[in-house]
Amino acid sequence: MTVTTLRSHTELQAIAESGAAELAWDASAQEIIAWVARNFATQASAVACSMADAVLPALVAEALPGVDVLFLDTGYHFQETYATRNEVAANLRVNVVDVLPERTVSEQDSLVGKDLFARDPALCCALRKVEPLHKVLAGYELWFTGVRRDEAPTRTKTPHISWDEKNGLVKVNPLVTWSYEELAEYSAENLLPINPLLSEGYPSIGCAPCTQKVALGDDPRSGRWAGTSKTECGLHL
Repeated sequence: MTVTTLRSHTELQAIAESGAAELAWDASAQEIIAWVARNFATQASAVACSMADAVLPALVAEALPGVDVLFLDTGYHFQETYATRNEVAANLRVNVVDVLPERTVSEQDSLVGKDLFARDPALCCALRKVEPLHKVLAGYELWFTGVRRDEAPTRTKTPHISWDEKNGLVKVNPLVTWSYEELAEYSAENLLPINPLLSEGYPSIGCAPCTQKVALGDDPRSGRWAGTSKTECGLHL
């Protein structure tokens, strides 16, 4: 991260509002990313990637080569997720940045008890995802996410560009209109790294202890925190 001077929140919020008004509700990913490239420097932008697939970082890298790709290394990921992270770092024109929690899993276990994810998943997500991401985003003007409107009822009204008040920067969702099928098709056609768990019944991949397989036809995110009322980790609330 080499940006030394970030624009003010007032300036960035005005840019976000202008972009939201300029682009159609169903604007393509390429149109959205092109808008970002016109208004933001590569080093001021970051891509959040869960390493389920590499479609978002690949698309962004076409317009912003060398962009930072933020991987939230919670310490609880599937081995397949770590392998996909390594493939992305090796094969795409991006800079993968591992975002780490303040404490390792063993340190957290010593402080609050073992398996916090089972006793208080909201707190576990806050400590291992939300807080670390919030800290690292302070160094950027804009972040890209892979949120799609078809993923869950809570995401059907997701905008393509918005002002992220909680984190204090512009939030952009280029794939917001895409379906899961379109994502898989684009990934296959362009030979992009992909997490093998996607084809093994895990259409939404989070931490291993909190992610289960999903029955065919069910909500793609129903395998996340299954058996609890939790539906979001807190990154997009």
